[in-house]
Amino acid sequence: MPKLTAADVKALCKERDVKFVRLQFTDIFGVLKNVAITVEQLDKALNNELMFDGSSIEGFVRIEESDMYLRPDPNTFQIFPWKPREGATARLICDIYNSDGTPFIGDPRYVLRRALAEAEEMGYTMNVGPEAEFFLFHVDSDGKPTTITHDRAGYFDMTPVDLGEDARRDMVLMLEDMGFEVEASHHEVAPGQHEIDFKYSDALDVADKIVTFKFVVRTIAQRHGLHATFMPKPVFGINGSGMHMNMSLMKNGENAFYDPSTDSKLSETAMYYIGGLIKHARAITAITNPQVNSYKRLVAGYEAPVYIAWSARNRSPLIRIPAKRGMSTRVELRSPDPSCNPYLALAVCLRAGLDGIKNKIAPPPSCDQNIYEMTEEERREQGIACLPENLREAMEELAKDPVIKDALGPHVYNRFMEAKRIEWDRYRMQVHPWELEEYLTKF
Repeated sequence: MPKLTAADVKALCKERDVKFVRLQFTDIFGVLKNVAITVEQLDKALNNELMFDGSSIEGFVRIEESDMYLRPDPNTFQIFPWKPREGATARLICDIYNSDGTPFIGDPRYVLRRALAEAEEMGYTMNVGPEAEFFLFHVDSDGKPTTITHDRAGYFDMTPVDLGEDARRDMVLMLEDMGFEVEASHHEVAPGQHEIDFKYSDALDVADKIVTFKFVVRTIAQRHGLHATFMPKPVFGINGSGMHMNMSLMKNGENAFYDPSTDSKLSETAMYYIGGLIKHARAITAITNPQVNSYKRLVAGYEAPVYIAWSARNRSPLIRIPAKRGMSTRVELRSPDPSCNPYLALAVCLRAGLDGIKNKIAPPPSCDQNIYEMTEEERREQGIACLPENLREAMEELAKDPVIKDALGPHVYNRFMEAKRIEWDRYRMQVHPWELEEYLTKF
């Protein structure tokens, strides 16, 4: 697709009767923020003259260094199809700049751009195809979300059992209106759980699309009287929500992971990329699974990958190599969940893989057994380690991994760790309902 310019954006706004423009960006934790302007202010925004108070955004800057600029990326221009056609509302995703005209190193989009620049220096571009899951729940009489599911359906179920199909259908239509190429949408394993997959693209475009996807899904769910959540594990006893990442590197227009001369049809580059992911898997987890709740999903028994291994034959390891080869050759990382910041998650995955390529880190032999059925002793004999069991353990792994720390940069790393230490302390000091049920009458 041709890239849009600032002139294209202005022409489209005039042609489509756009009245309001939302300038969007995410904070360090992936929460979408926006500044709304009228179309009359668009020239000012496109000339990079729009300032905002960065100290009001969690994890950005202190109040004494708060003046920051939004620089809209014209290629992210989209009109919201669910808004009125007359006096329409559009959006632009922005990069964040300091007042001196330099990129803000705490901008998650900049973190990903920096990782992609390193790949480019090595001759690679990165493609990603995400598989994001989410739950649809009822709201109560006050409009507050519940964890009551709207159906009793299961994997790939259809109406009349799948009562969320109408909502999911509208989500797909809205996403297609916004330029997504939706490849599949279906009910997932757990009641109330859904998945919508869209076509792979370059990493920055996909990160933008994941942020947009979550925004659209929640907006359309609300219009159907439902609440959509990307919380990793909202209900005990059923599957949690993941966001598998299918990654490939391109070089000179060819898939760098494909080599028809090997038995597996995987190139040396692919093997080293897998080796890098495995080496840094425990540190990466702090970013790809950033919530206390993320680790309620990463437990054995609910199809979530907890064992650090790879295979082309089964779905129990952390990394799976889907069967298709040629231009479709890819590495699927199965641990991320949809609460992560996609810019940071892709940045750390890419830097881990590039570290594997640069330092020729060979992965262990593939594990083609069902790891869930192996004993702890069998896993230990094969050198299969586990992902961190909780957020604190993941943070400790991140703290001792210089490659992943460098991928984030000092600003993001320090602010992320500070916030997550506070989150962990708040969690561990709470008295939870399980504890009351388990101990209150017993002791």
